[in-house]
Amino acid sequence: MAKTKIEAQERKHELQEARPVPTLSPLEDMDRFFERVFPRGWMRPFVEWEHHLWPDLFAPMEMEAPRVDIIDRDDEILVRAEIPGVEKEDLDVSVTDNRVTIKAARTHEEKEEKGDFYRREISRGTFSRSLLLPAEVEGVNAKATFKGGVLELKLPKLTKTQRHSIPIE
Repeated sequence: MAKTKIEAQERKHELQEARPVPTLSPLEDMDRFFERVFPRGWMRPFVEWEHHLWPDLFAPMEMEAPRVDIIDRDDEILVRAEIPGVEKEDLDVSVTDNRVTIKAARTHEEKEEKGDFYRREISRGTFSRSLLLPAEVEGVNAKATFKGGVLELKLPKLTKTQRHSIPIE
């Protein structure tokens, strides 16, 4: 019986060696290693804990990319982006054939003086978001407005499109 067990183990070892091993690039191999050691989101409890202890410390530094609506009309494309807390002078908008890029920077400075106590905090945040448009536009004739933290871009299309109704069978 002992002989059959040894033969079975040798056979199993031979089968394992015979299987082709997929090759990974060194970066893929390293990525898998770190994924096993530090699974995604492993720092999240610490970040949430810090936000719970010092919510005011992290609030001014956070600056997420804006929420954006892209509305495709017959002769223009309308882009609306919510960018609260940013001044008009700190916005940069650029347009190419079928792409619009919105960049913004925000600086927050807070000072407090009470007797011998002096506190000063400065934080900065930036973002850049590039959007692919559904058609090519004329960047030269684009119009932009910024009111109440909402950026609105009206981008005329190069070629006008018409909507057609398609019957469903």
